Amino acid sequence: MTLPRRYLLKTFGLTAIGTILLPIAQNNISPQTIIKPPRLQVGDTVALINPAAFSYEKEILDFFKVLDNLGLKVKLGKHFYDRYGYLAGKDADRAADVNSAFADNSVQAIFTGMGGWGCNRILPLLDYNIIRNNPKIIMGFSDITALLLAIYAKTNIVTFHGPLGVSSWSPFTVNYVKRVLFDGGAVTMQNSQSVQVQVIRRGTARGKLIGGNLSVIAAMVGSTYLPEWDKSILFVEEVGEEVYRIDRMLTQLKLAGILDKISGFIFGQCTKCEAEKPQESLTLDQVLTDRIRPLNIPAWYGSMTGHIRDKFTLPIGKEVEIDANAGTIKLLESAVN
Repeated sequence: MTLPRRYLLKTFGLTAIGTILLPIAQNNISPQTIIKPPRLQVGDTVALINPAAFSYEKEILDFFKVLDNLGLKVKLGKHFYDRYGYLAGKDADRAADVNSAFADNSVQAIFTGMGGWGCNRILPLLDYNIIRNNPKIIMGFSDITALLLAIYAKTNIVTFHGPLGVSSWSPFTVNYVKRVLFDGGAVTMQNSQSVQVQVIRRGTARGKLIGGNLSVIAAMVGSTYLPEWDKSILFVEEVGEEVYRIDRMLTQLKLAGILDKISGFIFGQCTKCEAEKPQESLTLDQVLTDRIRPLNIPAWYGSMTGHIRDKFTLPIGKEVEIDANAGTIKLLESAVN
């Protein structure tokens, strides 16, 4: 299948990496300073990469139309359509596409095509100096959680938990992408009226927003690729996991000391998480009550985050204020420059 030329620029690779690094003075920035990437503008070029599972060409075609409607050009990673089992090519090649996208000064932002599995495998192969010296928007969710958290942990660059290329890109989703990545507003994320939230413990809290897919986070515990959790707001989402597995993963975060450090907790949507034998299972509500309520922090369930049609764009690493009573996430400032 051939992609329309007006949607597609040439692919990029590592051949010229030594000549395309951006000449910005990030080396003098304190390691503790949070780095906001430049905002998106009409006419910008975004790199589209597959750092985890592969995607079929037909799955991504609609996304090129979305980018065109947003006024963006797209540049495919050199290995975007590679296949290696369930992965989008070999680990070294997928990592090379990440490094190249950050090093390429013709690229202003990086979007990811597919989640699945594979990002954890490439974390040791990423050049975090190149990434830190060339801060750019990078966005995705599901398995991309590993990439977002590792980049934030290693470079202090704000990353974005938002739609993939294969996502629906509904008007709700596009609206939050525009408001957060283009407009740079201090946005308040609030569910649509049709999606109710369930309060676990009432109250408000402030902290750095950190999170993503629960099983991916649990799989990273004990590695050097997770950020500091002190006084953070943890958000998680999940898909296709039975309730006892949700229980197991939250318990792992508890035993690792993570849940005892956070200031607030948000569970997004748990899609297709029904127990195979409901009569022999706890409910998700019971698990959240057991695991989260004793933390005595503001918490709720049902935020529009996860494997759903309409989703927020959430900046990982930025200060937010949450209101568990209303189920809102308020950015305290722009997440982009």
